[in-house]
Amino acid sequence: MSDRTPDRPPPALTQWEQRTEVPLLAASLLFLLGYAVRVLAPRDAQPWHDISLALVGATWLLFVADYAVRVRLSGLGHRFVRVHWLDTLVLLLPLLRPLRLVKVYTAVQKRHEVPRLGLYARVMSYAGLAALLLGFSAALAVYNREHEAPGASIRTFGDAVWWACATLTTVGYGDAVPVTPVGRTVAAFLMACGLALLGAVTGSFSSWLIQVFRREDEKGPPGSG
Repeated sequence: MSDRTPDRPPPALTQWEQRTEVPLLAASLLFLLGYAVRVLAPRDAQPWHDISLALVGATWLLFVADYAVRVRLSGLGHRFVRVHWLDTLVLLLPLLRPLRLVKVYTAVQKRHEVPRLGLYARVMSYAGLAALLLGFSAALAVYNREHEAPGASIRTFGDAVWWACATLTTVGYGDAVPVTPVGRTVAAFLMACGLALLGAVTGSFSSWLIQVFRREDEKGPPGSG
């Protein structure tokens, strides 16, 4: 009977993930680039539309192949979908793939005996990086669906970026709002992510301040002791 636990993946799966994390990160950024070109380039900008479509399709097939290999190496079978639900979600929503950059950066940090950044600095840097990637991806997705929709207030990519910034920061000015079902779904997801990221940053900053003040209290006034 195997002594492997759900928290300890098979060595073959761990080795596969270590070998593919950087290539898959590159593929994720290429996917985002291809999608951005397809959304932002003028309709008559050939052959860029065909090239971007081929790039998006090829990278997504690469993600599918990686997912299939990890399902097989995990030994979980169909349970992999439930246990690794985030990987399944990212496969279905490829615009989230660039967030692998956070995972890769975490893995690089773990390879050092002493992390280059403190815990609170890492949390804030991860949150900032995730916000940047999520905001750009959401702006692309919303602009793609909204700019030609009847009654839409998001007509340019600049409008979409402004909307993404206001949504992520939970400000919500209301001057630019999605009107399509897909746009509103993206907006709901982005609002939830904005609340989570804002909570992570403010919580980490507050904890850091408390830790600093506690150290100052333990030192006592100058000349004491």
